[in-house]
Amino acid sequence: MVIEGGFKLRAEIEKLFDFLLKPDTIMTCLPGAESVKLIDENTYECVVKQKVGPISAKLKFINRLTKVEKPTHIEIEGEGEDVTKLGHFKQRSVVDLKDLGNGEVEITYRTDVNIVGKLAMFGDRIMRAKAKDVEKEFTKNLQEKLKALS
Repeated sequence: MVIEGGFKLRAEIEKLFDFLLKPDTIMTCLPGAESVKLIDENTYECVVKQKVGPISAKLKFINRLTKVEKPTHIEIEGEGEDVTKLGHFKQRSVVDLKDLGNGEVEITYRTDVNIVGKLAMFGDRIMRAKAKDVEKEFTKNLQEKLKALS
């Protein structure tokens, strides 16, 4: 399943990029994030709780930064599972930033997710809707955090 989208934020591109590279701060913007543990400078373990349809899932996963081109491009690969064994997933994400001028940055992303197990039974439609809801809340939270940095 491919999930892609984009949004604009009022921010300086360098500050935004640096913020996105710090898992311990970026995870504070993600709805349902419970913990993040740095393994090394490019790898981190996360626990995120989400409700998908009628099922609550607690996902434990490891993400690795695989490519970083400051200040415009990030690639991340990850793998994990629901702690109650509802499913396993692998993901690969590409995030691009574009400076639009006047203090505005456009962020676009594309994530290819492969889900197996009970979580996969919800299919693309429900998973995409959930991803859009998470994106809206993440964007709002990110904008608030960036305002606090200014």
